[in-house]
Amino acid sequence: MSFRTDYILHAQHFDATQVDFNNGFDFTAHSPEDIRSLYSKVLQSGMHGLCFSMYEDGQKPGDHISEEQVRRRLKIMAPYTKWVRSFSCIEGNEFVPKIARELGMKTLVGAWLGDDAEKNEKEIEALIQLAKEGFVDIAAVGNEVMYRKDLTEDELLAFIQRVKKEIPAHIPVGYVDAYYEFTIKPRITEACDVILTNCYPYWEGTNQEYSLSHMKSMYHQAMAAANGKKVIITETGWPSQGESFKDSHPSEENAMKYFINSQLWSKEENIEMFYFSSFDESWKVGPEGEVGAHWGIWDKNEKSKF
Repeated sequence: MSFRTDYILHAQHFDATQVDFNNGFDFTAHSPEDIRSLYSKVLQSGMHGLCFSMYEDGQKPGDHISEEQVRRRLKIMAPYTKWVRSFSCIEGNEFVPKIARELGMKTLVGAWLGDDAEKNEKEIEALIQLAKEGFVDIAAVGNEVMYRKDLTEDELLAFIQRVKKEIPAHIPVGYVDAYYEFTIKPRITEACDVILTNCYPYWEGTNQEYSLSHMKSMYHQAMAAANGKKVIITETGWPSQGESFKDSHPSEENAMKYFINSQLWSKEENIEMFYFSSFDESWKVGPEGEVGAHWGIWDKNEKSKF
């Protein structure tokens, strides 16, 4: 998700009683060095899932990416996550689930859908093929298509039903979008085996201090719409640099605090969550402003940021 114009503690010196799972860890008595130390320990303890960032400097969606580049980045991520999420099935993205499987990770594999009918067809066919070959644990048919208004509901539903019909029956099929779309689009919610929701307090202008409670409310709204189906948070994160949005302020400290809070909460509540994102990607400066290029755990040169 991006800008809208319309709107487990393993750390020495940290006490579990300092975690309020409504508002998160109480950072007030801790120095930036303390926060960095806790961030590192929470990162080392591992994540459920991590979104794969594909592109180096000078690259962008539409470019064909090499298997070597995908492998290098997945090897960096592998020690920290059980699952990896990909966003496309073509132009080199098809390497992501294949290599992830080699490295022992499970896969949430997405077909990117937009307003290009020919490309949509390639994505869907590639997703079906990857699933038949055994590289897909969860299939995501589209990402924020309703949010962007690239397709109609009926067009998206047709793609979802087609994938459900053609891939092995044991693979859950879902659609990724902002949490509220599953409330206002009940036909799509009904069509999904699993609800794949993006939850970004940052893009709703929330101060970091209240971001965990806001993200939890987003998750519970999706849970209510799901009516008993599994809900997975497919994206959440906080930028380390760039422009503020209302009362949301990017900074290294805020990014670390949000990571700590979201990870501790998801582990405490046993919530499946994919953190956004793995690496900073410079191409996102165009669509999202400077802030778009600074959501990674690692920087654009694949070095740890914190």
